[in-house]
Amino acid sequence: MTTDTAQIASLSAHFTSLQNAFLDNPYPSIHSRIAILKKLRSRIVELEEELISAVSKDFGYRTAFDTLLGDILPTVQGLSHIIKKLPKWSKPSKRSVGLSLWPSKVSVTYQPKGVVGVIAPWNYPIQLAVVPVITAIAAGNKVMLKLSEFTPHTNAVLEKLFDDKMSQHVCVVQGGSDVASEFSSLPFAHLLFTGSTGVGKLVMKAASKNLTPVTLELGGKSPVIITEQADVAKAAHALLFGKMANAGQICVAPDYVFVPKTLESQLIKQLCELYKKHFKQGVEGKNLTSIISDSHYARLAEYLVQAQELGANVIKPLEQNQQDADKHRMGLHLVTNVTDDMQLMQDELFGPILPIKSYGKLDDVLDYIKQHPNPLALYILGQDKEAQEYIIKQTLSGTVAVNDTLVQVTADDAPFGGVGHSGMGHYHGKEGFLTFSHAKNTLVSGSFNPRIGLLLKQSKLLTRLLKWLYIK
Repeated sequence: MTTDTAQIASLSAHFTSLQNAFLDNPYPSIHSRIAILKKLRSRIVELEEELISAVSKDFGYRTAFDTLLGDILPTVQGLSHIIKKLPKWSKPSKRSVGLSLWPSKVSVTYQPKGVVGVIAPWNYPIQLAVVPVITAIAAGNKVMLKLSEFTPHTNAVLEKLFDDKMSQHVCVVQGGSDVASEFSSLPFAHLLFTGSTGVGKLVMKAASKNLTPVTLELGGKSPVIITEQADVAKAAHALLFGKMANAGQICVAPDYVFVPKTLESQLIKQLCELYKKHFKQGVEGKNLTSIISDSHYARLAEYLVQAQELGANVIKPLEQNQQDADKHRMGLHLVTNVTDDMQLMQDELFGPILPIKSYGKLDDVLDYIKQHPNPLALYILGQDKEAQEYIIKQTLSGTVAVNDTLVQVTADDAPFGGVGHSGMGHYHGKEGFLTFSHAKNTLVSGSFNPRIGLLLKQSKLLTRLLKWLYIK
């Protein structure tokens, strides 16, 4: 029996075990939930070096900084935030009953849903696996976690994180696409998927057979708009950080940039100079993360070849050490004269390639963005507050960052999620707690309740009174 076949055969048993455990204790105390979260936080700190080493092996090479900044710190920070805020989030929310329901009281209570499914991606294999799990645990649920088949070394360490008594709350599943498909078909109380839009559609279709609610964290082409009055040097700093962190393999990485025609050459010059300063050794440097696999590297290389064949200009900041196919490593490539028939303007890039489009009128830029699927992130670089406000109101995106890139998703007290083709639903912070909770309308009436007697009589006087109060 193959590993995947064995995993598929055991999925239902794991689900049933967790479901029975949940039914035995359908509302774990807030104290017990916090105890689990504190234990996980201490385990992550203990496993920090193992996690950094494992992720680097899975990528072929990944900088310790990328793993620390993008995986471990957001996870530990998220745990601390949830531990601090959970007692407040979990309190019933008092609501107004209005005159018609007097003297009863109404509140909304937040109840665990059951067994939650989480399907994690490879690009941030710690954060994007653990943060949904801890949020679901905070809401009182049990969790089945499907890890990416592209990160086996990281998965082995994550299994340590959730072993022993922690396995009573979280079941870790590994395997390829067949396992993921079967996993999506389980009758979860809620299912969260992080990955591509195409696979997200398949996950949603499988979940629909059980009417399982889904949260989809997808991606898409996140645009950058540099405004006319922008400080180009500052814009280039933000842009280079957003594009080169994790070698651009981030769902909210800047995908392409709009720049005023008068600033285009200045932007290209600034980006090249900055890259040569911070990545002077290119693909031979220790501060550049590898592309996850040979196939993803080949995909990126093909984008560049095809774009040049169709008339694009590819600019390489360094004369040497820009690419290494054997180690699947790639440095920054700027691409100008791009058109929509080029594959790099159709697909989410997920790599260190940056198409640049110049513009004359801001409204032309906004029209272009609105005619394409809603992005997960939109970036505005420039100090013109009127332009910032105008862009934000005229566009629809999952997140927005002004004069910054990437870091908006690390705001613990704000929701994170896409819209349209970039996803649905939210997690992070209180919104994450609400996502994995059932908001139960709870009405409580006391011994004094004249309303029932009046309603049973169906008197004309009561009817006239109700019409006078509510139908005017």
